[in-house]
Amino acid sequence: MKKTTADLSLALVAMIWGTGFVAAQMALDANLYPFQIMAYRFFISSLLMVIIFWKEFKGIRFPQVKAGAIIGFFLYVAFAFQTIGLQYTTPSKNAFLTATNVVIVPFLYWIILKKAPDKYSMIGALLTIVGISFLTLEGSFSIKAGDSLTLICALGFAMHIISIGYYSNKYSPIQLTIIQMIMAFILSAISLIFVKDTAPLTTKGSLAIIYLGVVSTTIAFLLQNIAQKYTSATKTAIILSTEAVFGTLASIIILGEKLNSKMIIGCGIIFLAILITETKLSFLKTKD
Repeated sequence: MKKTTADLSLALVAMIWGTGFVAAQMALDANLYPFQIMAYRFFISSLLMVIIFWKEFKGIRFPQVKAGAIIGFFLYVAFAFQTIGLQYTTPSKNAFLTATNVVIVPFLYWIILKKAPDKYSMIGALLTIVGISFLTLEGSFSIKAGDSLTLICALGFAMHIISIGYYSNKYSPIQLTIIQMIMAFILSAISLIFVKDTAPLTTKGSLAIIYLGVVSTTIAFLLQNIAQKYTSATKTAIILSTEAVFGTLASIIILGEKLNSKMIIGCGIIFLAILITETKLSFLKTKD
């Protein structure tokens, strides 16, 4: 896979996740508990991955299990704290704080793997945060309990991206995806112990869960695991942050949300951040 193809694949993942907000909202509207949604989506994904990639599954050994379990653990932590945090803060602040992983990734990558990001990646990451703030934040910004929980979610997503970048160069991305889905499902199922009453599945809820399990989880995370093998962790975080743009567009098209100047400015800044990261401003440089 070429770097351009990898970047386009990650952009497709961001689009899937952005539009997946609608399906997640449908599931919540069907009175499904957050941990129920997580358990269902990861169960569907685990089952599909094992069936489709049976030969890969049979070839999994302990090193792949260990690596996939670590990735799956960070995936679970990210989703769990995002869900819990959403109960104590606003959706806009939850989305913004989750997206701060785009700034966390370069520094963690530097600390853990001793690989410093270039200045263009850092500029791109900071610009992305500014752009996302235009898309998501409304009113005053103050840190509360829910915001602190969401920051842990952002750290979880950052570690998820870094761990994929590290292990995908050692093991099969498909095998890693299988194990991380199984790990995330097991942890989500265990979390259901803390849910007093689980809601029954309705037609609306079932359709939403199927979309989340098949498209937003199986296809999206499989693409991410494969594509990240051919690009950097920092660039991955920046491209995946366009989830906020696609989520905004989906809200406008599907849910009828009105387009305003802040949304246009936010999308423009994020596009500029990606342009700087991808081209490193080569179009402004003159040849000797």
